[in-house]
Amino acid sequence: MRGTRWLTTDEQRVWRTYLQANQLLRDALDRQLQRDAGMPHAYYIVLAMLSEAPERSMTMSQLARTVSSSPSRLSHAVAKLEAAGWVRRRRHETDGRATIATLTDEGFAVLADAAPGHVEEVRGVLFDPLTAQQVRQLGEILAAVLAPHDDRPGPPA
Repeated sequence: MRGTRWLTTDEQRVWRTYLQANQLLRDALDRQLQRDAGMPHAYYIVLAMLSEAPERSMTMSQLARTVSSSPSRLSHAVAKLEAAGWVRRRRHETDGRATIATLTDEGFAVLADAAPGHVEEVRGVLFDPLTAQQVRQLGEILAAVLAPHDDRPGPPA
């Protein structure tokens, strides 16, 4: 068994900076969406991913993979979205074990109303402080981090 590969001083600095930046972005997006749309960012991601799916529908297992959520956490979120009238669930027509989540017209309208503020918050917190070259570099860095896990679907909005 080999020893622990401790982080170098530079790696430790980058790691802590990443954690701070990640938390800043998560907190900013949650605050903005709660204030403007009455929902947490996790719910926005579910609505956004459903809006991009064919017929605005996915099986719950597909949706869980797409939003990088556990099935139980996603089920809880979708139950809240369903209670709000923004998502509807139904049994799959040919696979009785599968449940399909569909974004309702009301949910799509809520998403459409929330999207401009969400995009402005993402832009203000993440992209505005960067140059165009830094944005490209960040994209390349994040793609390299995700590459070993490339069986995952594309990142959520």
